[in-house]
Amino acid sequence: MKAEPRNYVDLTDLFEARDLDARSFTHRDHIGVACQMLQRYDFLDAAARYGSALKDIAANAGAAGKFNTTVTLAFLGILAERMEVTAHENFDEFLVRNPDLFSRSLMDTWYSSERVSSATARQVFLLPDRFKADRSAEPATG
Repeated sequence: MKAEPRNYVDLTDLFEARDLDARSFTHRDHIGVACQMLQRYDFLDAAARYGSALKDIAANAGAAGKFNTTVTLAFLGILAERMEVTAHENFDEFLVRNPDLFSRSLMDTWYSSERVSSATARQVFLLPDRFKADRSAEPATG
């Protein structure tokens, strides 16, 4: 997880301008830019701007089929929640406290591979088809 420090403020500006090389845009960069956008804008604006820019960047790189609306919105939701509840002083500390953000199986908690990789998931946001909530923290009703 240790990587060369990046200036995610500047990278986010390039991302929004669709002026970056997709080949050098790493998963860590995806996270860094998404976090910056979630700090700059409210969630709905950040999601719309991030999704639109990512879709355009993928298309400009000849990889339009790689964009997945479901993964993009779900991942932004996870990041927004983690940013809110994880004590951290900086981006590197945030990543250290959330190592699962780098896991290829992160979405497996909520989505079957068939659902998340479907053509429909690429076009529209799909609700999860698997999720086992920890209900031990919920108050008893009755």
